[in-house]
Amino acid sequence: MEDDMMNMDIERSYFSIGDTAKMFGLTPATLRFWEKEFTEIKPFKNKKGERYYTRQDIDIIKTIHYLTKTKGYTLKGAKEAMKSNFMKETCNAHIADTLLKVKALLLDIKDAL
Repeated sequence: MEDDMMNMDIERSYFSIGDTAKMFGLTPATLRFWEKEFTEIKPFKNKKGERYYTRQDIDIIKTIHYLTKTKGYTLKGAKEAMKSNFMKETCNAHIADTLLKVKALLLDIKDAL
């Protein structure tokens, strides 16, 4: 995931669909599809219909991404996992994200040696 964008935009409250898709290596079409499948994702839409995702939406997308792309769940399986224990799965997604950052940092240190 492209957390560099999140770090650079720490002050931002809303993220465009393009920026959000880029964060997760997804297409905007995938985000629109997930929005239909997961009612928890509720981006703000301006008068032109452009979507803007909040940090809460980003956390939900991060959890869906973790369940589907990392753990290999189907969308149905991801929905069930989120329904049965949303907080646990969100926490697991954050832990996995942090571990990936630590791994990248350690690899950078190794390369610098």
